[in-house]
Amino acid sequence: MNWIKKYKFFIFTILMMMILFFINRNMGIKAIYITGFSFKEMLGVIPPIFILLGLLDVWVPKETMMKYMGDKSGIKGIILSIVLGSAAAGPLYGAFPIAAVFMKKGVKFSNILIFIGAWSTTKIPMFLFEISSLGFKFAITRLIVDVPGIILIAYILCSIVDEKQIKSIYKNAQSM
Repeated sequence: MNWIKKYKFFIFTILMMMILFFINRNMGIKAIYITGFSFKEMLGVIPPIFILLGLLDVWVPKETMMKYMGDKSGIKGIILSIVLGSAAAGPLYGAFPIAAVFMKKGVKFSNILIFIGAWSTTKIPMFLFEISSLGFKFAITRLIVDVPGIILIAYILCSIVDEKQIKSIYKNAQSM
């Protein structure tokens, strides 16, 4: 019965899809198709991310990560977090396993938040697309607003979340 509690959201989703299928067959088929497409897309993204995570975990010593992105990293940690997040490929859900490895390696909490923020808003391919479709002025303006905004939000969140909660988050990442 413990597995039911563990997978309650998945079970609930399957039940809702079955109900939808019986109420509106066409919409149910469309929902199944979209779910299958999303699952197939995840299978194309998740394995390479986990391979890179394994390599990062083995090849990059904790001391190196702490030096460049840890508590005493300062501006270089912020810049590195933005660069790594901006250069990353894949959907946002790929950033969270990487953030967990960063936690294991002793990366400062604000730098992890900056990394996730950069991953979600400042991707290089998105920036290039914006230049070509919306113009250089728009793309650069958005980037100039986003980067300080990401940093500000990260530090606001760090000031709101107490040290005990942050330690708990790091402890959970260590147990993964």
